[in-house]
Amino acid sequence: MTLYRDEGVVLRTQKLGEADRIITVLTRRNGRVRAVAKGVRRTRSKFGATVEPFSHVDLQLYVGRSLDIVNQAESLMSYGDTLAADYPRWTAGTAVLETAERLTAEEKEPALRLFLLVIGALRALTEGEKDPSLVLDAFLLRAMSVAGYAPALFGCAGCGAPGPHRAFSVPAGGTVCPTCRPPGAASPSPAALALLSHLLTGEWPAAELSEDRTRREGSGLVAAHLQWHLERGLRSLPLVERA
Repeated sequence: MTLYRDEGVVLRTQKLGEADRIITVLTRRNGRVRAVAKGVRRTRSKFGATVEPFSHVDLQLYVGRSLDIVNQAESLMSYGDTLAADYPRWTAGTAVLETAERLTAEEKEPALRLFLLVIGALRALTEGEKDPSLVLDAFLLRAMSVAGYAPALFGCAGCGAPGPHRAFSVPAGGTVCPTCRPPGAASPSPAALALLSHLLTGEWPAAELSEDRTRREGSGLVAAHLQWHLERGLRSLPLVERA
């Protein structure tokens, strides 16, 4: 069997049989990979705790017929213990992992930029210096940008007319001018649109000056935009504790 090595972040695990697990990993070079970790549910497993969600691991795998097989696993960093002690950060981290899995529709399709975004988000959540809600929204905006779903935040999503524009339409793709504005478009505050722009471009000093109500408004726009493109909601997003 073909043997390969890669590093990745464990996104999810599922029980398989009496002692095994199927792990879903977003890897640096091979994108999303599903593999069987044999015997990890046994007490004496040599790498059971290494392949839990939120773990950054170095893996050696065999290529299988339908699922690959984990041969070796070495922990590079475990974010789970730190995040589990803080509910807002844990739920934000869970939404990061679920989003990463949903945005990688094809297995073994390289997704280096998304992998780096996941690592950066988990690191920021673990360090605890930034509001977890802001970290999550920044990740969601950048992940959507990588996937080709970035919302228009200045020019009109319909005709491209330069903004700023006051209307925001999720189906249209972001801010829209008065001519392109469809029925039901929202009218977010300029502060909320500015916050999303700051998060997308990494202007953290400006983003951290935002008020709680502006953050809530911005989070609502981000969640609506993401779930429109995913075509169904994230299970973890309603659990995220907002400011």
